[in-house]
Amino acid sequence: MTTEDQGTLPVPQPAGDPILSLGLSIAAQWGARLDPPQLEVALKALEPQLRREHKERLLRLEMQRDVADRDSQEKRDTSERAAWESREERSHKRYLATLMTGGIVAIAMLGAGVAVAQDQWWLSILLCGPSLIALSKIIFLRRSDDYDMKAVLGSTRTGINAAGQTQPPQPPPPVI
Repeated sequence: MTTEDQGTLPVPQPAGDPILSLGLSIAAQWGARLDPPQLEVALKALEPQLRREHKERLLRLEMQRDVADRDSQEKRDTSERAAWESREERSHKRYLATLMTGGIVAIAMLGAGVAVAQDQWWLSILLCGPSLIALSKIIFLRRSDDYDMKAVLGSTRTGINAAGQTQPPQPPPPVI
C-alpha cells in the first residue's frame, strides 16, 4: 500500500464496540500523519490509558452487576419475608382456633361433670378430674407430662372400678 492509497481506501469499521471502532479510526488518522516508528511510539504511549479505561469499564460493569444482584436479593428477601409473615399469620390463627376449641371442650367437660355428679359420681370424676386438667394443660400450655397421663389413667381405673361396684337402682316394689 502506498501513501497515495491511504486516503482513498476506506477504514474498516469493526462491528460491535463503538470505543474500539473509535480507537481504530484515531489510529488510522495517526497512521496517515505519522510514519511507522512515530506511530509505534504514539500507540505505546496510548496503551496505558487504554488499559486504565478498560479497567474502569470492567469495574463499572462489576458494580452494575452487584447492584442488580443486590436488587434481586432484596426482592428475594421481600418475598421470603412476606412468606414468613404469611406462615406466622396462619400459625397464629391456628393457635387461636385451637385455644378457643380447647376452652369450649374444657367448659363442656366441666359442665357435663357437674350435671352428672348427683346421679353418676364416677363419671363426674372422669370428666372433672385429672383428665380435664391434662386436657387443659395440653391445649393451653402446649405441654404434656408423663405424670399427667398417669393421673388420668389412675382416675379412669378408679372410675371404672367404682362403676362396676355400684348397684343398679332397685325398682320400687310392686304395689298390690
